[in-house]
Amino acid sequence: MDMEKGLERENGLVTLFSDEELREVSGVKRVGEYVEITCGCTSHRYGDAVGRLRVFLNGFLEITCECTPGCQDKLTPAAFEKHSGRETARKWKNNIWVIVNGEKVPLYKTVLLKYYNQQSKSANGSHRSHNGRACHHDEFVRCTRCNKERRFRLRTKEECRIHHDALADADWKCSDHPYDKITCDVDEERASRRIYRGCTRSPTCKGCTTCVCFGCDICRFSDCNCQTCIDFTRNAKA
Repeated sequence: MDMEKGLERENGLVTLFSDEELREVSGVKRVGEYVEITCGCTSHRYGDAVGRLRVFLNGFLEITCECTPGCQDKLTPAAFEKHSGRETARKWKNNIWVIVNGEKVPLYKTVLLKYYNQQSKSANGSHRSHNGRACHHDEFVRCTRCNKERRFRLRTKEECRIHHDALADADWKCSDHPYDKITCDVDEERASRRIYRGCTRSPTCKGCTTCVCFGCDICRFSDCNCQTCIDFTRNAKA
């Protein structure tokens, strides 16, 4: 499904939702390639936890929590729901709300899940985005022995898992790289080469919503106990 169909551009920026779609929604802010909206989740015990929901074109949802001064945690919807102390968790589409016409309205009743729902329907295990372009760019991990950065290409689920585990390894070293048989004596890639990260939009892209995936079946793992994978698995089941 082409999620860019019907998108408008204003001053060079993508307009994810029309003014009409967001006319009655409170706290809307358009920032680059995402829309930010005031949201919240209510606990009968702790009251309202308020945050800022960011909606991206690729379906990714991120909430910056503002429940207490200085919190500012960036969470998935499922993690924000749990963080708020909501008693009936794991129903974030119902429990997280935005203000429409002065009233709290569940996310599932708004247009804000349009891209999230489209991405969920089109997910078929492919590591490519909705328009066929790769959505994982190359990443680097620094060796704890020689302090050199080594490239990881993320084109398959196996490659993504290798990078994922290497990133989580506090003692990762060059000799642990399973594909490129290298040692700490091998020179690091030239800086002029490291700027090329595999983004099809721009060869020197440092990270954008085209070449950076915020979570999919290729780069998140149900058998991993890290918080990132746990949140993704829980979010996907919601």
